[in-house]
Amino acid sequence: MSSTAEAPRPPARPAPSPMAPPRSFLWSRRVFLTLLAGFVLLPVYVMVSSSLKPLQDVSGTFRWVPSGLTIRPYIDIWSTVPLARYFVNSLAVAGSATICSVIIAVFAAYAVSRYSFRGKRVFTVTVLSTQMFPGILFLLPLFLIYVNIGNATGVALFGSRGGLILTYLTFSLPFSIWMLIGYFDSVPRDLDEAALVDGCGPLGALFRVVVPAAVPGIVAVAVYAFMTAWGEVLFASVMTNDETRTLAVGLQGYSTLNDVYWNQIMAASLVVSVPVVAGFLLLQRYLVTGLTAGAVK
Repeated sequence: MSSTAEAPRPPARPAPSPMAPPRSFLWSRRVFLTLLAGFVLLPVYVMVSSSLKPLQDVSGTFRWVPSGLTIRPYIDIWSTVPLARYFVNSLAVAGSATICSVIIAVFAAYAVSRYSFRGKRVFTVTVLSTQMFPGILFLLPLFLIYVNIGNATGVALFGSRGGLILTYLTFSLPFSIWMLIGYFDSVPRDLDEAALVDGCGPLGALFRVVVPAAVPGIVAVAVYAFMTAWGEVLFASVMTNDETRTLAVGLQGYSTLNDVYWNQIMAASLVVSVPVVAGFLLLQRYLVTGLTAGAVK
């Protein structure tokens, strides 16, 4: 019997699972995701690098590596055009449209989800059918309506923030109602009944029980309404004047007859994107939950 101890054997490598994907698929996925990430991040790099260059460096042939960096474009964007006023206009219009859209959609969706009334199906189908028409179809009718209302009553809707808010409600409100209907349907009715038994009225059950349970859906509606109003160009270019112009239209002011301030356009575009990107990152958890609500019952 030998006194020499046998060397320990290395542990056996576990057999690959029959459901494991092949290595070729894993490498193909990595290559595809890398190319996709490069495709997405390339425009961001162009914007950031161009916003940090002097005007003469972006007016000619594009250079991938900047010869010099400067923050001057971020300072000049506020004086070349009244960007601060455009920012306030966009914030006021988008914020007001979002608040009105959420409040109206909550009441309308709750009524459709919890009550039966004559014309309920016609109402829901009509709300959804409004999404089939392109926005440009309503441009001329809304223009004529606002002008005639102003001439008849003296209420200046054309060229005002209020008129633009009403315009954005015509697009965000139907989709908001439809999405909240599906989310309220996923909230158990037993919660409403328990609240009513405890002494709450219909509004008490809505605000104390249903709304807290539907926060992800309401946040998704708010984000959708805000982003729709924040980046809209067509109606803002027609329904506003110099005092009520929004950011989406005001960025055109960096292009003059003599020159185009490309570095300032890129800098202003990044500054304009900050509120939307920050809000999306902060509310992403609620947004994903709200958009997928009602998909699985």
